[in-house]
Amino acid sequence: MADADRWPLRRIINVSVAALALFLLAAVVVGGMALNNLSDARETVVGRIDPALQQALRLESALVDQETGLRGYVLGADEDVLNPYTAGVRQQNDAIRQLERLLSDMPAAESDLARVVERAEAWRTRYAQPTIADIATSPTAQPNMTVAQGTVLFDPVRDELEALDDELNAAREDATTALQSAADSANLALIGIAIAFALVITTLAVGLRRAAIRPVSRLAEEVRQVARGDFDHRVQQSGPRELRELGADVNVMRERILSDLSAAKVAHAELDSRTTDLERSNAELEQFAYIASHDLQEPLRKVASFCQLLERRYKGKLDERADQYIAFAVDGAKRMQILINDLLAFSRVGRVVRESVEVSCAAVLEQATANLADAIERTEASVEAEELPTVSAEVPLLTAVFQNLIGNALKFRGDDPPKVRITARRDGGFWEIAVADNGIGIDPEYAERIFVIFQRLHNKADYPGTGIGLAMCRKIIEYHGGTIWLDTSVESGSRFCFTLPVIDATIDRDKDSDG
Repeated sequence: MADADRWPLRRIINVSVAALALFLLAAVVVGGMALNNLSDARETVVGRIDPALQQALRLESALVDQETGLRGYVLGADEDVLNPYTAGVRQQNDAIRQLERLLSDMPAAESDLARVVERAEAWRTRYAQPTIADIATSPTAQPNMTVAQGTVLFDPVRDELEALDDELNAAREDATTALQSAADSANLALIGIAIAFALVITTLAVGLRRAAIRPVSRLAEEVRQVARGDFDHRVQQSGPRELRELGADVNVMRERILSDLSAAKVAHAELDSRTTDLERSNAELEQFAYIASHDLQEPLRKVASFCQLLERRYKGKLDERADQYIAFAVDGAKRMQILINDLLAFSRVGRVVRESVEVSCAAVLEQATANLADAIERTEASVEAEELPTVSAEVPLLTAVFQNLIGNALKFRGDDPPKVRITARRDGGFWEIAVADNGIGIDPEYAERIFVIFQRLHNKADYPGTGIGLAMCRKIIEYHGGTIWLDTSVESGSRFCFTLPVIDATIDRDKDSDG
């Protein structure tokens, strides 16, 4: 089936909901009709025929009371005995009104009632009323009609009452049969609705499972297979249109991942090649460092020693130019020796790994100032420090940082004696340590250049050095997980700032205290 011919998931759900709604509507209509028929049949029995039977009994009782009361009145001529007759007339009239209302759509019963009324009226006009009038006129005289004659006139009334009762009982039997049939029909309708509902729900469940749930499960399993790393597995497209489109999108993503993986493999191979080259280069660098520290140092010491011997023995004995040449050679040999030592120290940072220990920056600062004691005394410098934190670091490397920064403050001093101030503050997960001085300062435009190896801002004749100190400071600080920079906001002197991570235990203690 073409993708365009497949129903989308939305249509499948809408059709299923519509089918269920139509079934529920039909069930409501059928059930309502069955219950309505049951209600009508029940109303016929309970609301009309049973009350009609009761009123028929009342009518019969009222007529019998009239006949009995009149008979007693004839025998005793006592008006009190005539009260049942009078009450029976009122009860008869009320019962007839009720029966006329209840039997409005029952022609046979209406005819029987009419005949009862007719016979009762004939008995009353022909016997009851003349007899009452005769006794009222002459209580001791005999009425014109005897009791026996009145009984003969009342017998048709009894016959018509029996006919009315028979008609109502027959109607009740028919209505009861209809009520039972309506109840059976309602039960059958409810059972049919329940069975049909179960069939509809089962059909919809099976249909939705085949049309939507099973394709979704299949797609999910295939996507999980791709997610587990089987990128060569092609996701099959089945089910509703949205799922097929989703499967196609997953295939596009899978192909893109395959393409990226291929590119990553190529890049990884190239990276491996470069890593191999880098390892070989590092090995060669280590070999060079070994040669520089052993093989070059010895001839360089000889050159420096012999140049110094020449200077001591022949200084002032040759011409001035020769003395100058010898001085140049001695100075070059010394600077070459310092440069090689600085290069060795720079190359060893991060390569020769020592165990980091928890050390107080105050103790490291004390060691650095001890190393610079002669320069500090010679320049009459003062070094002040606030309370410094404890950090995790390689002590010799951190000592070199303080020593380089303080040494630069002593070297690049102004007219006044150098003043160096070291401060520290907490900045989140790092300690920020600042080394400020009152020296000649650094132009902000050189804030990055000064950390590049061999970069100098002054003539080496004015300020001696190899240009490696700040580059080594950066390498040491970054090796310890921090950063170093020149604070360009100061207006006089120089201020170098660097960060070092806070020890984990300190972080935990701070969290506990905050909690």
